[in-house]
Amino acid sequence: MVDFSSIAPAAAREHAAQLAKQGIGHVDAPVSGGVTGAEQGTLAVMAGGREEDIERARPVVMHLAQRFTRMGEAGAGQVTKLCNQIIVGSLFPVIAEAVRLAESSGVDARMLPEALKGGFADSLPLQIFGARMAARSFEPPLGTVWTMLKDLENAGAVAKERSVPLPMARTAAELYRLLAAQGRGGHHPAVLVELLGGGR
Repeated sequence: MVDFSSIAPAAAREHAAQLAKQGIGHVDAPVSGGVTGAEQGTLAVMAGGREEDIERARPVVMHLAQRFTRMGEAGAGQVTKLCNQIIVGSLFPVIAEAVRLAESSGVDARMLPEALKGGFADSLPLQIFGARMAARSFEPPLGTVWTMLKDLENAGAVAKERSVPLPMARTAAELYRLLAAQGRGGHHPAVLVELLGGGR
């Protein structure tokens, strides 16, 4: 059984243990790359589970993915996805801040992705959502505030168990909670640029 869900690592470990009692292999295999990645077969899949189970699943999973990386035993794929979400979830507020600084200074913020492309500040979130933030164009939503908040809260729970501070992720989560409290939980996280003013 290959589970592409993004869930708590402890839940993935419990699923693996229960299935093992029935002689069924389990791979926790959350993905990054979105709908487009799935359609184009370019997802990044981060896997947790026994090596033999992952290798058995590999021929099928590679129809969807460009990478299928074993990160460790059961739950390791979910921990890796949380690391992914810490990075992405913290990037959206940072990009929003850059967009607002550019706008308030008379710079065309829609050009930031092009101007920064290839530099150290470049990223897929900047390229995909920077101009959308500047244009206040959030449709169609490629993900939701609720999903990001769920993942960051799961990351926070794991970090608490491991006594690891997550100041950036915690700050980002507070911004997403504010959006959810405003009834914008179903919107894409890019809408947080509107929390910083300068509406269109």
